[in-house]
Amino acid sequence: MVPGDLGSGGRVLDLHRLQQFLAVAELSSFTSAAAELHITQQALSSSVRQLEKQLRVELFDRSGRQLVLTDAGEVLRDGTRALLAASDALYRRTYEAGIAAPPAFVVGHTPAITADEVYDLIEPVRAARPDVSVTVRQLFPDAIAAALHQGAVDVALRRGVASPADLASAVIAYHPVRVAVARPHRLADRTAVTVRDLQDEQIVIWAPPGASYYTDFILSTCRRAGFEPRFVVNHIQGTPPVTAVVGTDHVAIVTAPAGQALGGRVQVVDLKEGPVAPTQALWLPHTTSGLRDLLLSTRADG
Repeated sequence: MVPGDLGSGGRVLDLHRLQQFLAVAELSSFTSAAAELHITQQALSSSVRQLEKQLRVELFDRSGRQLVLTDAGEVLRDGTRALLAASDALYRRTYEAGIAAPPAFVVGHTPAITADEVYDLIEPVRAARPDVSVTVRQLFPDAIAAALHQGAVDVALRRGVASPADLASAVIAYHPVRVAVARPHRLADRTAVTVRDLQDEQIVIWAPPGASYYTDFILSTCRRAGFEPRFVVNHIQGTPPVTAVVGTDHVAIVTAPAGQALGGRVQVVDLKEGPVAPTQALWLPHTTSGLRDLLLSTRADG
């Protein structure tokens, strides 16, 4: 055997043992994990030791007062989350096929992506599989990973480009951004504005800088135009982005079509030479889905 080669038998990992390891990794405690799993601490410790022996690496640094994952442990933790979620997804799909359940496809999306955009993005699914029941659900960005791992959604759409460690992803579309203002606003009668026209405005965001890709996208757009933007966080979450400016003198960077919105209370104005906002699809790695492949068929990054 080549040094470092695990061999064919060494690559077979027990899902039950991995589930036990994940409980310890997420709780940072053998005691708490054993209680959650309803097994003895001794049995749990032995199981993790067997896993370390099989992998021939230490998964935890046990030298201090607190249990800490090693680098190898962090890799296994992230991979285990994805692997267990994929196993659950395969179980569900197999069972549904066995009972001849009607095909269904659940698409989650963050509030930054409009319902119209989602409808356009799922067009390949609608066209190719009219027999499929498609459900669209709105999710906040911090709920995406849990929804995918729990099987609540099959694929999630968000504004972003970074790939989470335990999810697969692809940018599937780009949407031009525009400026939304309340009807009385000074920019409401303009046919188009530039980014520099916004330098004296308060720009509505939905999360602080560093907590949202879309916020950071807006921030970088303003900085490239030569000014530091003034932000105000929207106090109403989960509604369409154009609603953020109603009753205020703020502006919002949106992807809605130019023209009137909300019965004339909001005006969406074109942004000259403005950037485009990426739409990213996220899904569970190690899984297959013909319906998901249809959704990804028009992916923007080729």
